[in-house]
Amino acid sequence: MNIRPSSRSPAVDSPLLNAAEIAELAFQARHWIAACRSREVRARHAGDWPSAHLGGGMDFEEARPYVPGDDLRDMDWRSTARLRRPFVKTYREERQPVWHIVVDRGPAMRFGTRRRLKVTQAARIALLACHAAEGMGAAVGLSLWDEQDVLLSCRQGRARLPELAHAVVAPCPPLPASSGGRSWAARLQALRMNLPRGSHVWVLSDGHWLDDSTEAPLAALSAMLRLHFVRITDPAETTLPAIGHALFEDLSNGFLRHIDTDSNEWRRMVHAQCEERRMRQDALLQRCRIRPLDIATPVDDLVNEIMRHE
Repeated sequence: MNIRPSSRSPAVDSPLLNAAEIAELAFQARHWIAACRSREVRARHAGDWPSAHLGGGMDFEEARPYVPGDDLRDMDWRSTARLRRPFVKTYREERQPVWHIVVDRGPAMRFGTRRRLKVTQAARIALLACHAAEGMGAAVGLSLWDEQDVLLSCRQGRARLPELAHAVVAPCPPLPASSGGRSWAARLQALRMNLPRGSHVWVLSDGHWLDDSTEAPLAALSAMLRLHFVRITDPAETTLPAIGHALFEDLSNGFLRHIDTDSNEWRRMVHAQCEERRMRQDALLQRCRIRPLDIATPVDDLVNEIMRHE
């Protein structure tokens, strides 16, 4: 349950981040890029970092029948001997790295008690990832899951960054619980249909929509793409603050209730419910072979959190 705002202040119609904060995230992204490149060099194997040329690929794709003009160096002698006709090996083409950032801007994300809203922290991570991806030579795209979903297709180039930033930091005033947009399963299926295999996909959300209806499409997405699930949390969701009587709203169904937050029993119950929900989410993500990264709203140093996870 999240605290329902008692009145609408002008701040809710302001962008989530100002110019100085955006510039600071661009500076932080340099540390992410440097750390990734350093790790890749130490690993001594090919990676996704930029190159002047894209080659024909070194990952075996399949064997196909030989046709005149094929390079004899690509002959698949085992298949040729087994099937008694010439076969050649084909290799997966090297493609430009693709990063696609997904920001959940649903009603439950427009909540926060420490420093910033959950959706604001998601916007910070999204901008950090956009700048890091651009610095690594990747094409970058963006999906905003909102009342009306927004899709910015993947393209390369620094000139794209202002457009991405403008979309990510757009104001997020409170929404009624009924404002859900498309179904979560349909959103996951759309990602799988529209992105090339092997793309890096960063899903930034509190994960409140993780349930039986989304498990299958999430598992299919994880099997095809390099899925990074960043779960945004607020401290008040795990430890209810003692602020006396307050009006609360469950943003999943709009239900309102007055609660005495000074009651130890209420605080224990809220904590137990939060832990149970997190354990259910963890179990679902594990079945989908996804290891979530938890980042709370007060966290400022995002790069260290991300690098520790990787």
